[in-house]
Amino acid sequence: MDVPLRLSRENMRRLGYRAVDEVVDHVATLRERPVGVPPDREELELLFDPDLPDGPSDAIEVMHRAVEQVRGSIVHTDHPRFLAYIPGPSTYVGAVADFIAAGLNVFAGQWLVGSGPAVIERITIDWLRKMCGFPETGGGLFVSGGTMANLIAIHAARSRGGRVADDTNLVYITRQTHSSIRKGLRFLGFGDAQLRLVDTDEHHRMDLVSLHEQIVRDRRAGLRPCCVVATAGTTSTGAVDPLDALADLCAGDDLWLHVDGAYGAAAVLSDRVGDLLKGLDRADSIALDPHKWWYQPYEVGCVLVRDETRLIDAFAMNAEYLRETRHGTAPLNYYDLGPQLTRGFRALKVWMSIKTFGLDAFRRAVDHGIALAEHAQHLLADSDRWEVVTPAQLAIITFRPRSLDRRPGDVDALTRRIAAATLKDGFVLVTTTEIHDRPVLRLCVTNPETTPRDIEESISLLERLAHEEG
Repeated sequence: MDVPLRLSRENMRRLGYRAVDEVVDHVATLRERPVGVPPDREELELLFDPDLPDGPSDAIEVMHRAVEQVRGSIVHTDHPRFLAYIPGPSTYVGAVADFIAAGLNVFAGQWLVGSGPAVIERITIDWLRKMCGFPETGGGLFVSGGTMANLIAIHAARSRGGRVADDTNLVYITRQTHSSIRKGLRFLGFGDAQLRLVDTDEHHRMDLVSLHEQIVRDRRAGLRPCCVVATAGTTSTGAVDPLDALADLCAGDDLWLHVDGAYGAAAVLSDRVGDLLKGLDRADSIALDPHKWWYQPYEVGCVLVRDETRLIDAFAMNAEYLRETRHGTAPLNYYDLGPQLTRGFRALKVWMSIKTFGLDAFRRAVDHGIALAEHAQHLLADSDRWEVVTPAQLAIITFRPRSLDRRPGDVDALTRRIAAATLKDGFVLVTTTEIHDRPVLRLCVTNPETTPRDIEESISLLERLAHEEG
């Protein structure tokens, strides 16, 4: 029977086997290829053939064309020498899980049609809850990424105790807070006058004295401090706000403490960070991004709360029955814990990856990134060509060219030219950030396939580019 939009069994198998071969080839040969150079937009639009087709084409030919053209027109954030931003290394197991979730067309929002996926999500969320030290009352859900996780947590903070969402509610951040927080606050209706920029200390962490003084002033003015947003692993330097002390302050002032741990909270698995993340378990909510340092394909974020009923209060519509279902047998509808009704099965890739490799493998991978950043620091510090601006923290280090006979503005211009040159060269990708209003080069090393030699060869290339651009 000729069914619209349906391939034959044989053609489905052929397409699927070919897709597996394409992905395996990508993973196996990635190191041999350039990190990637973004092409011209007009060229791309012509390459992908903008004409809308009326008739069919061979599915394998369509897929092959897509793979070749997409692979040649992206920067590979899973490349071992992609050291820019915060890389997303991914894993093949996670990719297969995404294929299965899409192939089974799982709707993971409602118990009636997705009870098995709901239980898997509950179990996987519980694993993350335990990793972060949250109590049995804690819970959460998987979302698209850190932006949505932060947005959900802050809405829960604003909603607690039946608070009214008016312009007296205040949120406290720093200049190191990720820009997605501000975007999320605007989406929630927070105006700029409801944001308080707290000073940072010499280590780029939220300053407790400045925070306390702001809170006192705001309360005297009749305003309502609502939430403090701390960061565990800032994007620029890997700095971690003093979480334990912030938890003390927030508890004393009846404030919700949210920790944006989209990057750095993954390091709870590592013994190398010492007390850096101490106090994470005392937060009211945490944003995580498993598609960063927990090696999952895009996209999967996670929001955890220490009391799951806070999410129910904030998002459920007439779902009082959920209050008794954490370990019970009643339906678990994840659309009552967040804003999405239609939800994909994001939990499967996290569950399958942890089940396949075990938590110890994830620990070793996180430790590996931290160790390589420290290796980079030693190489840079031993050279007379570089100035380390912020030392390796978590897996991030920043630096700039050392030049005693150049003006700061000239060094800054050279720093930017070096970063731009890596994009043209393609061997490694390094970008800049700003520290004290001056650009610095920044390495973030989270890919478990990056080697010490990759770091050494990348720094050698940077030295050559500094000479050529200087």
